[in-house]
Amino acid sequence: MAGHSKFKNIMHRKGRADAARSKLFSRLSKEITVAVKMGGGVIDPDMNPRLRLAVQNAKGQSMPKDNIQRAMNKGVGGEDEDYKEIRYEGYGPGGVAVIVECLTDNLNRSASNVRAAFTKNGGQLGETGSVSFMFDRMGEVTYKSDAGDEDTIMEAAIEAGAEDVSSDEDGHTILCGFEDLGEVARALEASIGEPDSVNTIWKPQNNTPIDEEKAQTLLKLLDALEEDDDVQNVYSNFEIDDEVMARLSV
Repeated sequence: MAGHSKFKNIMHRKGRADAARSKLFSRLSKEITVAVKMGGGVIDPDMNPRLRLAVQNAKGQSMPKDNIQRAMNKGVGGEDEDYKEIRYEGYGPGGVAVIVECLTDNLNRSASNVRAAFTKNGGQLGETGSVSFMFDRMGEVTYKSDAGDEDTIMEAAIEAGAEDVSSDEDGHTILCGFEDLGEVARALEASIGEPDSVNTIWKPQNNTPIDEEKAQTLLKLLDALEEDDDVQNVYSNFEIDDEVMARLSV
């Protein structure tokens, strides 16, 4: 098992679905608010590409309309929070590369919390650029498994100009060039319906295998980062043997 998205599934299997959902809605709300602010207060998704993606993701996660509207209104004005985007990079146990994306109204707090998570869990925070060169910036569009069979999704992805498709029992993941995300997402929506999520991601160029002992510590690090309120996304290039992963998931 490799990467970041699968780790989120582990969180759910550990019985923290409610807490994970609350954190997810908080992240989605924050992204909507920032999208409106960065778009000059424009709350029309058709006129604000970043907001369109944020609202699309919120709907894909069944976020209530009132929550979406409240987050948009918050971005127009009248609120004290001034969120800033910042990226942290570092190494976890076993030399695994980790990228942490934050949206925060307190840079000192975020830096302190992220650094503490690394230090307490066998990692080391590095400079910006220290690990991102080992990842590719890409667009990612996901669909639930009931959106279509593998052949249908593959055909739609090819027609939309995507670069790669993977399907399993959890759903379908479609990758495209970073700059092509908006166009590919629109084409896919027109052919197979509204996606579950549309995001820009950091895709590792190669994965780093780690043993069970280091895997335990690494998952604690990723867990600590995921639970921080300022953290939006965490990406890593770890690879854990399926048998080891099964034992860790119990």
